[in-house]
Amino acid sequence: MEPAEFSYAPDTTVVSAGRPAREHDAAVNPPIVLSSTYHGSGPVVDGDRAYGRYSNLSWEPFEQALAELERAALPGLLFSSGLAAASAAMELIPPGGVLVIPRHAYQGALVMARELSAKGLFDVREVDIAETDQVLAALEGVSVLWLESPTNPMLEIADLPVLIEAARRANPEVILVMDNTFATPLVQRPLEFGVDIVLHSVTKYLAGHSDVVLGALVTSEPRLRERLLHHRSIHGAIAGPFEAWLALRGLRTLALRIERSQATALLLAERLRTHPAVARVRYPGLSVDPGHARAKAQMNGFGSVICVEVLGGQPSADSVVAALRLWTPATSLGGVESLIERRRRHLNEPHTVPENLLRLSVGIENPEDLWEDLSQALNLARTR
Repeated sequence: MEPAEFSYAPDTTVVSAGRPAREHDAAVNPPIVLSSTYHGSGPVVDGDRAYGRYSNLSWEPFEQALAELERAALPGLLFSSGLAAASAAMELIPPGGVLVIPRHAYQGALVMARELSAKGLFDVREVDIAETDQVLAALEGVSVLWLESPTNPMLEIADLPVLIEAARRANPEVILVMDNTFATPLVQRPLEFGVDIVLHSVTKYLAGHSDVVLGALVTSEPRLRERLLHHRSIHGAIAGPFEAWLALRGLRTLALRIERSQATALLLAERLRTHPAVARVRYPGLSVDPGHARAKAQMNGFGSVICVEVLGGQPSADSVVAALRLWTPATSLGGVESLIERRRRHLNEPHTVPENLLRLSVGIENPEDLWEDLSQALNLARTR
């Protein structure tokens, strides 16, 4: 595919990118291509499809659209899951190298890093990504700096320009990876800050309907893309054509979904902050949030995830979830439906995440209906 031309605004790109060529009687949407192999008899060279593990016509429209959204010079790479994409990125850490990663991040990535480190493949340094001095002190000998901002689930905001510049000074060959799942490219584009590779759990906002499991990586560096493509081809973490098609269809409404869910998230966060059953609200859109100033400088919005610490500890938090009628108690995020869960129900969640913390993924329902359901559940928990 040709490099993307960034001529449209992001909210237009989600609709226009990845379309078939405009020919008479051509389909408006790309097809689902069901083939495990391709015609060919000569030597297989770079760029040949050859086999279904190397390429699929159903992946490419989404990969091109994501590249345009992230302002990448090369098409993205679709993977079977966000964790598969993270695995490919961690493969870039050299033997005996150093990975610096946020202590609060995508849980699967943290568990994977710890397990690989336990096998002696590389060293892991976990840091509070919002504490810039702490991160700077950990950068000596860094091979890969893994960034996530806002973090999952604590919604901490990293000082991206400072950390990226410092990592380059510490090691000119450092590889900078950033998980942009929470923000999406409509709210934040890490490549423009100098990040090398952007990671997405496509399962979440990009696909947007809680019906596929996919991941993606995007880079503008040909050498890095070739290594990531090789990993995908050899390790086999490929996407299914149906899932790729569904993800592209979901992407078409990303701008509308983000606009709606962000506006509702801010409204709910402001109301939750004054509710008598709430000990703390974490949301970078609040002016009192520790990360507000950084988020305002780095992001085009504040995202659609809120975290609430409920008075009364774990029992009260669990009772809030149990009393909800509209919010869905489930893991994951980024779908059209509003989801909620107590994060420490996951045994691998870091112990620095409070037991009473609820993560709210705000969907696109009526804001007043969402608030009424939340407030009645909080009121019930308060009286118990």
